[in-house]
Amino acid sequence: MRDYLRTSDLARAAGVHPNTVRRYVEWGLLPPVERTPAGYRRFTQRHLDCLRLARLVYIASYPGRGLRQSSVEVVRRVVADDLPGALEQARDHLRLVQAERDQAEQAAVVLERWAAGRADEPVEPALQTSQVIRLLGVTFDMLRGWERNGLISVPRDSHNRYRRFTPREISRLRVIRMLGQAGYSHMAMLRMFLQLDRGETGNLRQALDTPRPDEDIFSAADRWLSTLSEQEELSHQALALVEEIIERAAGSDKD
Repeated sequence: MRDYLRTSDLARAAGVHPNTVRRYVEWGLLPPVERTPAGYRRFTQRHLDCLRLARLVYIASYPGRGLRQSSVEVVRRVVADDLPGALEQARDHLRLVQAERDQAEQAAVVLERWAAGRADEPVEPALQTSQVIRLLGVTFDMLRGWERNGLISVPRDSHNRYRRFTPREISRLRVIRMLGQAGYSHMAMLRMFLQLDRGETGNLRQALDTPRPDEDIFSAADRWLSTLSEQEELSHQALALVEEIIERAAGSDKD
């Protein structure tokens, strides 16, 4: 005879509130649930497995739409009883997280090298905004946004008041664009540049990854390296859980 679990049993086993179980049922993160004649839900080990897997997705800070959708897809395939597909997706998701982390790490390394050598920037004629846009492959709105958010201050020509981008500003813009493409937020970059502009070239990676006490509200991208490390660990756990589910299903088929 099959052993059934109540909502409270499932919640206790997964370490969540019973309302969380009900919410996950509504979101389709658990398989359809049978009910007793009295209307009580009857959960099984399969529901518990899916709940634990879903918790690995939602227990951490929101990592961005792409990573969240990728991890949720692992859960949905288990819910659909597509275990080979879930295993493949779990492996793909882990590779995706690792690629994001590698990109963020590489960007931090380039930043540190640039900060160490930026005093040796060549002296060349200054460029106008349109020339910089073509050179860097950015837009006018991007440049204005970076300047408005305090990431860069561009000197102006004393005669016509046009912005003048020297090699110093252009190299800084390259770093801003690279860090943005690697997932770092404007706030994280601002923290780092405020430290750098004070002449403090050490621990720039830590500045990128550590919100200040006065930052009451911050996102995962404000502590991107830590977020990706956490996501990688959770991805390993999700993959191990999917493998465990598959092993359990194989053993059940033998019985």
